[in-house]
Amino acid sequence: MLRWLPDAERRRQLLTIALPIIGGMLSQNVLNLVDIGMVSTLGDTALAATGVGSFFNYLSVAIVLGLATGVQATAARRFGEKRDDQAALPLNGGLLLAMVVGIPLSVLLIGLAGDILAFLNNDAEVVAQGTPYLQVRLFALTAVGMNFAFRGFWSAAHMTRLYFYTIVSMHVVNIFLNWVLIFGNLGAPALGVYGAGLATSISLFVGLLLHCLFALQFARPNGFLRGLPSREALRNLINISLPSSIQQVFFSGGLVVLIWILGQIGTAEVAAANVLLTLGLVLLLPAMGIGIACSSLVGRALGRNDAEDAQRWGWESATLILLVNSAIGLLLLLFARPILSIFLHDAETLALALPPLMISALIVGIDTSGLVLMNALLGAGASHRVMKISIVLQWLLFLPLAWLVGPVLGLGLLGVWVVQAVYRLLQTLALALNWRNDFWKHIKV
Repeated sequence: MLRWLPDAERRRQLLTIALPIIGGMLSQNVLNLVDIGMVSTLGDTALAATGVGSFFNYLSVAIVLGLATGVQATAARRFGEKRDDQAALPLNGGLLLAMVVGIPLSVLLIGLAGDILAFLNNDAEVVAQGTPYLQVRLFALTAVGMNFAFRGFWSAAHMTRLYFYTIVSMHVVNIFLNWVLIFGNLGAPALGVYGAGLATSISLFVGLLLHCLFALQFARPNGFLRGLPSREALRNLINISLPSSIQQVFFSGGLVVLIWILGQIGTAEVAAANVLLTLGLVLLLPAMGIGIACSSLVGRALGRNDAEDAQRWGWESATLILLVNSAIGLLLLLFARPILSIFLHDAETLALALPPLMISALIVGIDTSGLVLMNALLGAGASHRVMKISIVLQWLLFLPLAWLVGPVLGLGLLGVWVVQAVYRLLQTLALALNWRNDFWKHIKV
């Protein structure tokens, strides 16, 4: 019999995995704000250089971000099958793939960094400052992929506290090195924008070192550095990871196109959307944590051939986040204006942003429950299906309609946000229908 809400024991299992992930992601948001605050003291050109460089760096690393999905789905299945001694073999394979893909890709993009930034921005000073920043960030591309592979394993092993310890340590190192390298404190040279990039890259390698030390202590019994997955298992790992990475590339690219579309409407609309999207990322944090936890629990249930329990985890997790984020959305409705006034000081821009924020608040519960179901499907290994749903709805429905409604028909930011709400609700519906289907129960991982 289906239960729509998890009981106390199942909530404990979900939250044990989810809360460290939420905490780690929250610390990332804090780090982003601190980074912006430090770099902004160098002037608008420096801020623009890091902004453009960071965006392209995110596009570059997207191809290795899917390793977290592949490693988590495969390792969770091994734990569910009671093959604990082989559970870290997918991690070993993920680390190898991160190097095979990441090293040549970073070398190629480092050489092209100047030309890429010149294409993205026509300000010569932004390109001059942004090129070395981007190059030193790209140097750590492989470390990013390896760190995400570790996150996937810790989630599958229900040891996300190790992920939390690592990512918080990375952020402390990053902030400290920013202070040293950007401004030339403690006798170091003042490297400005380049120092900000160098600090971030060093922190990523520090995180990789911590992950390795934790894995040597806690994952050796699971096969860490004791062999590689079989050829078939490695192929399955690639088949799960690659669609997830492609989805990340298209999703981030879609956000760029959205900002470009809003830019055709007006500068105030872009400023308002920037704040709305930033607030939206904060609203996603609970769903991301619960979704990753759900993904691991689904994989384990399928590993012990209990498809009914796997399906129950999906529905219960989605219902839980529906209730939690609907309550958060209600609070956001009540306090929308004072929240926006923290970020938007121009009365006209604030007035533009207020109705779209209310729309987001109204649908956030349903929207994020879809995100949880997306992770449930990924935990079952259905990354191809998730990729198709995401790309088709974003690129063939939302973005063309946003262009038509916004710049062409002149319905402005509000019109675009209504279209986005419809797209997000349709995505949740599509994911729910696919979770209700039985196809994912028979995917071999």
